[in-house]
Amino acid sequence: MTIRVMLVDDQALLRTGFKMVLAAQPDMEVVAEAGDGLEALEVLRSTAVDVVLMDVRMPRLDGVEATRRICQGGAGGPGAPKVLILTTFDLDEYAFSGLKAGAAGFMLKDVPPDELLTAIRAVHSGDAVVAPSTTRRLLDRFVSLLPTADAAPHPEIGLLTEREREVLMLIAQGLSNGEIAARLVVSEATVKTHVGRILGKLGLRDRVQAVVLAYETGLVRAGGR
Repeated sequence: MTIRVMLVDDQALLRTGFKMVLAAQPDMEVVAEAGDGLEALEVLRSTAVDVVLMDVRMPRLDGVEATRRICQGGAGGPGAPKVLILTTFDLDEYAFSGLKAGAAGFMLKDVPPDELLTAIRAVHSGDAVVAPSTTRRLLDRFVSLLPTADAAPHPEIGLLTEREREVLMLIAQGLSNGEIAARLVVSEATVKTHVGRILGKLGLRDRVQAVVLAYETGLVRAGGR
């Protein structure tokens, strides 16, 4: 199956570079391009796309708001594409906002080509592409942007079992499924089952949203429990 990719960036040179990398892959095709978020939404109304590579700082409509509209069904309909935010170190706060808006993950613009391709395939298959260590660094840095501990708790947190809450806290601390399995002395398959149940009970799309929720509700603090 060919992955249909859309490039959204106000720098034509960057779009050209990404397009060259993707065009060399037998399972990928760049089917659309846009110079800003507003144009991206317009193009998506008539073009079927699987994954959007989204810049954040663009004229007219930035990538965060465009991502929010795409993920909420404002473009692309029920089968809205997955969004992968592309950012730089000095724009981490935008990446965080993008994750909250519904992006499946984020990467740096200077990511090696093979990592970008792996990320696109992962997003297309339904996985999040924010590495655990990157998630932890990002949230630790911007935890001040999150609500305080006395913020209203998520109503579904109470539905989690004690073990599910434990797994959620370990996810939020940046541990991978394998690391969680080792910590809890269970199989990785068991951890995956717990993660699936957590996402289902909390109505979340992926572990990235689970991490954000854990910090927002005060279940986990920057740097640990």
